[in-house]
Amino acid sequence: MICAVPETANEGIRTQAPKESAARERHVVLDDVSRAIIEQLQQDGRRSYARIATAVGLSEAAVRQRVQRLLDAGVMQIVAVTDPLQVGFSRQAMVGIRTRGDARVVAGALSASPEIDYVVVTAGSFDVIVEIVCEDDDHLLETIARIRDVDGVDSTETLVYLGLHKQTYAWGTRRSDGGSGATED
Repeated sequence: MICAVPETANEGIRTQAPKESAARERHVVLDDVSRAIIEQLQQDGRRSYARIATAVGLSEAAVRQRVQRLLDAGVMQIVAVTDPLQVGFSRQAMVGIRTRGDARVVAGALSASPEIDYVVVTAGSFDVIVEIVCEDDDHLLETIARIRDVDGVDSTETLVYLGLHKQTYAWGTRRSDGGSGATED
């Protein structure tokens, strides 16, 4: 079932109920213009509405409204992404966690830790995977000890980052036909 939001309120954004389960969240379906706006902001989060408007073929006011609707709908965030090494966090690691009981409960508990910036429940050899960012090896050791103390954590495996070769935030706007809907500057 597709529930289209009235175009006067949320042009370019609609929600779609999943086919297999009513208990799952609705997901947002974007039109080509909304995807193009997101891609413009992924290239430069400070890009002006006027420049985006020129690239996507809308007025500046229409772009401003669409961006606000995308933000309000939780489709995207506009944030500053720091390099942890440059701001005093010299140790990063991915931690694979095996759990007892409901992995979602463990994931929820781990999400409260300020050192953990990424938490996913997975299928495979780990039930939960987290990324941690720490100041140094002592901080890393303390954080891993706190992870192991969380009720439901059975075991952990820590993979310390030795070098970061790629990190991108330019995903999430592709259409199912493989096109991007993007426009070039």
